[in-house]
Amino acid sequence: MTGQFLNRYYSQFCHIVHRYYPGVIVAGILALAAQFISDYYGAPTMLMALLFGMALNFLSKEKRCVEGINFTAQKVLRVGVCLLGARISFDMISAVGLVNVAITVMAVLATIGFGIAMSKWFNIDRYFAFLTSGSVAICGASAALAIAAIMPKHKKRDEELIFTVAGVTILSTFAMILYPILGQKIGLSGDALGVFLGATIHDVAQVVGAGYSVDEPTGDIATIIKLLRVAMLAPVVVIAGLIIRFKIGGKKIGGRKIDNRGERESPPILPVFVLGFIVILLANSFGILPHIIKEGFQITSRWFLVMAIAAFGMKIDLSELRHIGMSAFFLIIAETIFVAVFVTSILFV
Repeated sequence: MTGQFLNRYYSQFCHIVHRYYPGVIVAGILALAAQFISDYYGAPTMLMALLFGMALNFLSKEKRCVEGINFTAQKVLRVGVCLLGARISFDMISAVGLVNVAITVMAVLATIGFGIAMSKWFNIDRYFAFLTSGSVAICGASAALAIAAIMPKHKKRDEELIFTVAGVTILSTFAMILYPILGQKIGLSGDALGVFLGATIHDVAQVVGAGYSVDEPTGDIATIIKLLRVAMLAPVVVIAGLIIRFKIGGKKIGGRKIDNRGERESPPILPVFVLGFIVILLANSFGILPHIIKEGFQITSRWFLVMAIAAFGMKIDLSELRHIGMSAFFLIIAETIFVAVFVTSILFV
């Protein structure tokens, strides 16, 4: 009896692995290639994974790879975002001081508000504007992936996500090079410069690179401020999910709420991956998470997010990105300038 039970579940396991492993393995190989280029040549890992994935777009039409690519772009992504909680703790947040916490929170909220408010002027859908502004305000590509996962679904969402990831990663790389010089030129130094770098550069890796290029104390404060922005991901996603559910009108079809155009599906009130993020953050804050597990979660999160970006790249045809238009990129630039000016203005008050 026990043998039959084990054989049945082993057979099911083998079937699942056979369905998904080709696409997952390809995404994993692209993630390794992107990390290699990043380690040896200094290129942004996320951007390299995206470009490598787009170069292998034909695999998304290959029957053996389709399910694995979709699995990586959806399920693996959510696990990666969930495990981000292991990078943050309350002690880390309290170490930067109440004033710097307030500056960071205000900068995140103001940037998101600015992006949504400017969407009409740039002739861009508000949901897309929230995707770009949330990415700029919180943590670049990782935030884009998390926000896209709770956004109402429609046919252009994947293209908008890839465009956003590419845009924020490119601008974040330029900011890593320019902002330390700019900050010192305008008279920022010490903690103030660290706050400026941590609150304005999009991706964690670029914040680390910019901060420690100045000196170690600046790098420390910049990294902590940046991780505080990452911690804002959970409340922003939860509140946004509630607002989106409230805004979407229409009827339920097959248990799902669809708007009147039949294009958008409302997100869950509290996505499981966001709940997991909060639970892991709390466990890390109260010392429940053993050090070895914490490090394992951090490493796994990093690799899963890079794999997810590669998978999204494989799903996108370059010709489809042309339909989004340059106005979206100009909006990302405007949001990037806004958060830099906003933070600088407060630091000089």
